[in-house]
Amino acid sequence: MIELRAPSVIVNFKVYGEVEGEGALRLARICSEVAEESGVSIAVCPPMVELSLVARELDIPVLSQNVHPRKPGSGTGYTTPSAVKASGAYGTLINHSENRQPAESVGECVSMCKSLDLCACVCAESVDKAKELAAFSPRMIAVEPPELIGGDVSVTTANPRIVTDTVDAVRSVDPRIEVLCGAGVKTGEDVKTAVDLGAKGVLLASGVVKAKDPETILRDLIKYI
Repeated sequence: MIELRAPSVIVNFKVYGEVEGEGALRLARICSEVAEESGVSIAVCPPMVELSLVARELDIPVLSQNVHPRKPGSGTGYTTPSAVKASGAYGTLINHSENRQPAESVGECVSMCKSLDLCACVCAESVDKAKELAAFSPRMIAVEPPELIGGDVSVTTANPRIVTDTVDAVRSVDPRIEVLCGAGVKTGEDVKTAVDLGAKGVLLASGVVKAKDPETILRDLIKYI
């Protein structure tokens, strides 16, 4: 599987109707084709029920949408880091705004993922939370103000200081961590601004997943990187 590198675009499919069944693999293939043609690093987070299928079919980085700090064994409904690894996935999101975990659990997840060589992308809702979670040294931290998620205004426009302050805060703890930004990111200008502000990429969802023409949107998103 191709390594995820900066600047990166991570597309979270969530569980929108557009990616149910065959829709997940169809959109993932579009992302893969655009990545291959452009040379830009694009990763996908398909619905959990399609994770193994998408990971087996594609060479681009595939991430789980969530993981729990549990070992193999009894735990109905939970997703273990080892199960994510066995699926062929590249890594996982942790602590997304729609699936928050206590900081202690986030740290356990990151540690378990590291032991399995899984890329951990931890989500944070604020500068302070990003700094707190940086203590666990995940590969990436994505800052996403909850009030802007799914909206039409990018965090880079609404409050660019959230991006710059997060970059500074995270670097003060561990300069190796790559900071991504999300919430409202929908255009190439949004992505360019994020990178100019110091981010190493973006995490987005509805702007691509719910688009009538995802390929066109993707090409616009990456046109400046």
